[in-house]
Amino acid sequence: MREPRYSDEPTDGATFTREHDRIYTRFAGVYAGAVRRLPLWKTWLARALPHIAGPRVLEVSFGTGYLLTRYADRVEAHGVDVNRRMVLTAGEELRRAQRHASLVQANVEALPYADASFDSLVNTMAFSGYPDGRRALAEMTRVLRPGGRLILMDIGYPADRNRLGMWIADLWKLSGDLLRDMGRLFSEARLEFSHEEIGAFGSVHLWCATRGDGAEAAPVA
Repeated sequence: MREPRYSDEPTDGATFTREHDRIYTRFAGVYAGAVRRLPLWKTWLARALPHIAGPRVLEVSFGTGYLLTRYADRVEAHGVDVNRRMVLTAGEELRRAQRHASLVQANVEALPYADASFDSLVNTMAFSGYPDGRRALAEMTRVLRPGGRLILMDIGYPADRNRLGMWIADLWKLSGDLLRDMGRLFSEARLEFSHEEIGAFGSVHLWCATRGDGAEAAPVA
């Protein structure tokens, strides 16, 4: 049974982020269409909804804004994405759905909010696109209130190491994203968490973490 091959963090995080930003800008229209038309993708995203608790919710790297349109009518919704095109696309999706959220362009490593600002933070299919996992997780934790929830969905290796799930995870990594041992990161940040595999032969994962008083609340240098 082959063991997971987790990614190394890139030595030049700024270049990594700029390249991902360029790709998302170039394919923003294709991405938006795919999210609207792929029922399986929507099914995965919907698994995050029962875990979102208000009154104040932040979605980091919201992409096309599809998930925001599913819950923004019942909470005070805020969103951050590093890509300007995605901010505009999500704004259009929210208007079309007659929903409202406060959207800003910003980097996950420097969220423009005070400490302990949100009751829930949502991050779906994006964490593997960040160059520094520890810093991103610490910044997310910083803006959560004690007892607040972090709902994170992304690609990872299946626990049973089945071939199809391992192949999907490796393919995701070959696309340029970074696969990490998320359980280890949550534990290092002193976050209590639950975890389940929700699709694609165990390669799509959903983690729900809670910030306690002892959680790492400042970015890791």
